[in-house]
Amino acid sequence: MKCKLIYPKWPRLQGQNEFHLPPHGPVVFAATLPKDIHIDFVDENLESIDFDDPVDFVGISMMLTIQVKRGWEIARSYRQKGVPVICGGIAATLHAEETMQYADAVFLGEAEGRMEQVLADLKAGCLKKIYDYRADPPPIEMVGAARRDILNRNLYNYRGVQMVDLVHASRGCRFHCYPCAVAYLGGKKFRPRPIDKVIAEMAGIPNNRLFLVDNSLAQDRQWELDLFREMIPLKKKWCCHPIEDRPEVLDLAAQAGAWYVYQAVFDTSDYIKNRIRRYHEAGIGVEATVLLGLDHHTEDYIKRLIDFLLEIELDLAEFTVLTPFPHTKAFDELNSQKRIFSFDWNDYSADKVVYQPKHMRPQRLQELLQYAWDTFYQQESQEIKMFKLMQKVVRKEKADNTFQPRNRALASSAFGRRVER
Repeated sequence: MKCKLIYPKWPRLQGQNEFHLPPHGPVVFAATLPKDIHIDFVDENLESIDFDDPVDFVGISMMLTIQVKRGWEIARSYRQKGVPVICGGIAATLHAEETMQYADAVFLGEAEGRMEQVLADLKAGCLKKIYDYRADPPPIEMVGAARRDILNRNLYNYRGVQMVDLVHASRGCRFHCYPCAVAYLGGKKFRPRPIDKVIAEMAGIPNNRLFLVDNSLAQDRQWELDLFREMIPLKKKWCCHPIEDRPEVLDLAAQAGAWYVYQAVFDTSDYIKNRIRRYHEAGIGVEATVLLGLDHHTEDYIKRLIDFLLEIELDLAEFTVLTPFPHTKAFDELNSQKRIFSFDWNDYSADKVVYQPKHMRPQRLQELLQYAWDTFYQQESQEIKMFKLMQKVVRKEKADNTFQPRNRALASSAFGRRVER
């Protein structure tokens, strides 16, 4: 059987550099399909879909809410041709009832060990409208290496520099944060993968640079320490979401190749300032993720927060506005208060205000989002800061003789010319 696996296009964040990372969901899903399924993967952000290419079925993998309407369009086009369509992914789960209107089947939950039954139903012509396995995830030991062979790797670079490959060492999250839907998607239980399997998958990735996409590695200290210890011989360089703020953890993370972390900066406290300082003392860079528009955010508060970001010597920062994605605490609260004024999912890009903030007009919060980007990058552009962060990884790679020749463009023309201007 031939499957066309499609990742629908989506717009970049306002202010974000234009580069694309290989999507994680499709390659993880591909690994759950039987070996006799031929997969033709299309990342619509980088290539067009050939709707006339004959296939037995189409899989549409949707991670982001802003992908769902495009995903539905793609599904409608194929179903009009009589081609069965199966939708899955985070956004398909968050928007399952709507997605059922456009797909022959919607898959919810983790796919390991589940696809044989789905494909048997497909061959028998009796697909169920929904396959819901959220309450019964497969044993974490079943998670194998992602099928990165389906990717056209030449597409995933920035000005000739291959950036990072995505990999995950765990699933689930024991935290239940206000804007996050992970508790709904996979429960609040942290489920680490066996470390030997994670290390084997990382070792098999040709790229020396990785992004560990786990929600947070700071959920089980002993597992975290054991993971970092086993990563040291790989000499990979990697970024991730937060790691635990303890000296022994930071030290091992640095030895294991930690390049930088995405760290939420939610206030102007000494706790945040010292946390950033300790990352830097360990030789780990920091990209702040900054969410604007919470109910305690006044205009003055947001401006003080931006000033604080400039004081603590961050490597990069990314700004978004609170977006009430379905099945989050934020959605439940704001919807119950009738403060959400747009349910057009194309507006749920994290850089458009879709609700009534508590202390200002929606348009003013939108203006403050632009103010945040402009002010933080006023003295040094985002590209210069990124260039400096990339220089750090090159120095780390050269120090342990893992600098790959294909990345030498990093230190030359494209970045260099831009910095000299």
